[in-house]
Amino acid sequence: MLLKAKITDDMKAAMRAKDAPRLSAIRLLLSAMKQKEVDERVELSDTDIVTIIDKMLKQRRESITQFEKGGRQDLADTEKFEVGVLQEYMPKALSDAEIAAEIDAAMQATGAKAMSDMGKVMAVLKPKLAGKADMAKVSAAIKAKLAG
Repeated sequence: MLLKAKITDDMKAAMRAKDAPRLSAIRLLLSAMKQKEVDERVELSDTDIVTIIDKMLKQRRESITQFEKGGRQDLADTEKFEVGVLQEYMPKALSDAEIAAEIDAAMQATGAKAMSDMGKVMAVLKPKLAGKADMAKVSAAIKAKLAG
């Protein structure tokens, strides 16, 4: 089943179950998807949807940090719930060993030897690892390998 269809079906199920918080989170996702489709006049692929979800997850995590600093635990809890709902649509995360193997393969494929080759390696890895790994951690791991 395509990811978009699964999300739509989950929205309908949340409506039937009268699960307002879950319905709200799913509607936010569908809204972001529709916005991108309208803005770019394209039909979203599963990869595009994962990219949107990844961006939304990053925004939610930043909001959680800010809300907790500001003493607004109620808002932080809402964001945490939304993170949980969004996380359900992400592909299975790769282990550290699998990420390291992908980095090694990309470095060999591009012939990366120095920090100036970082962009080449990231260009190869980004489409492969989108949604499956935290790209900030991947970037740090590549820097460590190229530096040392």
